[in-house]
Amino acid sequence: MQEIELFIKDESEDGVFAVSLVENPAIEENFIALSKDEISLKVIDEERRIVVGYALLPEKRIYRKMKPKGSKEAVEFNIYFSKDTIVKTQELYMKNLHLNNVTSEHEKPVQGASVIESWITEDEKQDKINLYDIKPQLGGWAIMMKIYNDEEWSKVKAGDYKGFSIEGIFQGFEALEMAQEESILKQIKSIIHEKESK
Repeated sequence: MQEIELFIKDESEDGVFAVSLVENPAIEENFIALSKDEISLKVIDEERRIVVGYALLPEKRIYRKMKPKGSKEAVEFNIYFSKDTIVKTQELYMKNLHLNNVTSEHEKPVQGASVIESWITEDEKQDKINLYDIKPQLGGWAIMMKIYNDEEWSKVKAGDYKGFSIEGIFQGFEALEMAQEESILKQIKSIIHEKESK
């Protein structure tokens, strides 16, 4: 199965522009949305309505299936992010002040939810994530969010949301399109070769 490393090429356009509270992962073209069991949401302060969890983990292969532009068939592949890309993603997210851009299931904006802390785990023993009984993941992007919105908080408490998921634009999908084109060319060459040998 093809593996595609996603990366930031243009800092003015690429990166994460929102964090979504989700139950399941989703993806649509170059917009990335990730959430898995290992990237789980944990309530750490009920009174203050604070949750924490990982948004991205380095080198984690994440299965995806999508139709490349101009293709009739879906292609299966894995995407992943390097530690450097995750560091840059977290940095740009904070720099661009996207802390209040929160959505529910990548569908509707959530008013009254904010990322109040964001950091990269750099040491398994010393990292703050240990305070919340979450397994530290070196190079992982940890997010702490406060939920002011009563309706969204009730969904967190009910377990409707299982994790954070990112919404962003990354480069790398052109490798998938190139592989598709190469596959089509091979098929055409095979057909031509077959006809020539008859």
